[in-house]
Amino acid sequence: MIGPSDVRAAATLLAGVATRTPVQRSRVLSELVGTDVWLKCENLQRAGSFKIRGAYTRISRLSAEEKSRGVVAASAGNHAQGVALASQLLGVESVVFMPVDAALPKVEATRAYGARVVLTGATLDEALVAAHARTQETGAVLVHPFDHPDIDAGQGTVGLEIAEQVPGAATVVVPVGGGGLAAGIVAALDDRPGVGVVGVQAAGAAAYPASLAAHHPIAAGQMRTMADGIAVGMPGAVPFAVLDSHHVPVRTVSEEDISRAVLLLLERSKLVVEPSGAAAVAALMAAPEEFAGRGPVVAVLSGGNVDPLVLMRLIRHGLAAAGRFLHLGITIADTPGALASVLRDVAALGANVIDVAHVRTGPDLAFDEVAIEVQVETKGPDHCQAVVRSLRDDGYRLTH
Repeated sequence: MIGPSDVRAAATLLAGVATRTPVQRSRVLSELVGTDVWLKCENLQRAGSFKIRGAYTRISRLSAEEKSRGVVAASAGNHAQGVALASQLLGVESVVFMPVDAALPKVEATRAYGARVVLTGATLDEALVAAHARTQETGAVLVHPFDHPDIDAGQGTVGLEIAEQVPGAATVVVPVGGGGLAAGIVAALDDRPGVGVVGVQAAGAAAYPASLAAHHPIAAGQMRTMADGIAVGMPGAVPFAVLDSHHVPVRTVSEEDISRAVLLLLERSKLVVEPSGAAAVAALMAAPEEFAGRGPVVAVLSGGNVDPLVLMRLIRHGLAAAGRFLHLGITIADTPGALASVLRDVAALGANVIDVAHVRTGPDLAFDEVAIEVQVETKGPDHCQAVVRSLRDDGYRLTH
């Protein structure tokens, strides 16, 4: 099992390779939680995430003969880029297997670092099967995304930096997929008994809570989340042993929690963070009372590799989850000027109409009625409630 000395040795290897990413105090989160909250910005790391730390540590320790055979990896995106960049720096040939629905910017970035990308399978677990098959066929070395001591020790250098940058930190909150980052941070901080680590998974892809309760890895019952970077079906044996033996709690967050966190980081901290990278902040926002009195708290922003199209959807989702968008269904008379009247009344209430759909036929509509779907931008939850209340008071029939 890895410990502080393993992580310190990895830090020596990574000197001049991995960036010492900054920490940034978040005023809004500090006020919400009631203690100082700091953000560890691994979204600003080389290749956009913490993954270069583990990938470089693992590949640099291969023998010359192993390096000559090349390396193979499987990843939804961030590990792919870390392996591709590390391989490029070390002069090693790399082949990376990625799920067929991997985000296009991550695929293109991996290719740009010199790796050969093979798209296969619907999930990371299926891509891993293909990667294992490749190693059997060619003799190339598998660089696992989380289930190897060298990988986890490299990721743990994030914890060493946190200890130096926020010396009084009492709690470190970490996104968890396979568990390598969290295990590495636990190992790095193992000689600091006053610091606790809390893991966070997306509720739609959470294998760790049940696994930790059973004290052995159990496959996730479902894999439905926007946070592709932590969508891992089964905990790794190496990181699981660390997290289980250290009794690390792993919480879950909803898709709405994640989208709100991405929006807050973009809007209030001016940081672009991918959904998986925002999981720690999502946990703080979803249950701030659980972290009160446990500060200072450091939330690790594990990555910033987000597809611009996904970011657009996330912003809209986050605005809706935060009560900044309101979707109205209204049944009105099918008469000239009725739609214009509705839109005037909505505008008069200070809501900005951004989309309108007009439906003339439906099973719940009378002959002389039409249904309209109106999406409006509001000033927050209270304004949403005021708009709905005023429209109902004015006699409009709201269906939702």
